[in-house]
Amino acid sequence: MHAIVIREPGDCDVLTWTEVADPEPGPGELVIEVAASAVNRADVMQRQGIYDPPPGASPYPGLEVSGRVAALGEGVSGWRTGDEVCALLAGGGYAERVAVPAGQVLPVPRGVGLVEAAGLPEVACTVWSNVFMLGGLKEGETFLVHGGGSGIGTMAIQLARALGARVLCTVGSEEKAARCRELGAETAINYRKEDFVDHGPFDVVLDNMGAKYLDRNVRSLATGGRLMVIGLQGGTTAKLDLGLLLRKRAAVHATSLRARPLEEKAAIVAGVREHVWPLLEAGEVRPVIDRTVPMAEAARAHRALEESGHVGKILLNV
Repeated sequence: MHAIVIREPGDCDVLTWTEVADPEPGPGELVIEVAASAVNRADVMQRQGIYDPPPGASPYPGLEVSGRVAALGEGVSGWRTGDEVCALLAGGGYAERVAVPAGQVLPVPRGVGLVEAAGLPEVACTVWSNVFMLGGLKEGETFLVHGGGSGIGTMAIQLARALGARVLCTVGSEEKAARCRELGAETAINYRKEDFVDHGPFDVVLDNMGAKYLDRNVRSLATGGRLMVIGLQGGTTAKLDLGLLLRKRAAVHATSLRARPLEEKAAIVAGVREHVWPLLEAGEVRPVIDRTVPMAEAARAHRALEESGHVGKILLNV
């Protein structure tokens, strides 16, 4: 098969479409013939040499795919060759085939195209596990997501709205603000012009910035609020006012998805299938796709992601 290989840490041009060995399914795994993958910030960080795959994972980038089941490993039940599926990965999605633990595989939702489905697993699992499973967002609460125009942001807006929360987001342009309002955000805050703290308090905040926003995120929390940190685009180290956190009886959670144990990922995927897939099939939530790029041209897709002009997911199709 062919896969995108990172020749060495560096800029987008180190991504090379190269012939490599085909994967074989281990016990409890299946092999997917890939129709499409999607570009995530973690892929960019891996390309730059600052976010290695977890031990035992494929060295190729790509944290999600869609496609058809091509082979079943020992002990796998519930799937047949030819089934149309999408899957959450620890790596290896930028390839023509990938081996995946069966617990991380989902059926393509009814009404969603096979290529489009590649943009669902990572964002759906990230949002469900952080905002709802751990953050406990409830109907009637107020939710803020930073980076509303991102893949994570567009999914978070839709899910929170569908489940009855009041939704706000931050964006960097008026165009993105308009798109986020269309998806269900009550207010889209242009961070270049306004301070999101002025729009609080928030019961749950989903943050991709880390250190840069830590102080303001905590100040913006409501009593009993929950800050979910899932990214470090604004740095890794900042001061935390524990006194303020204590007075608010608030919580700060920092989580990642890629390196979690298989059983934890399987539980998250099961929750997504139970709670998120019905919303997709009912049309209340949909994948937001900015563009689709041939997988062999992954460098072009990485440039587009780093320019941050996109809304939703950038896909790579085989």
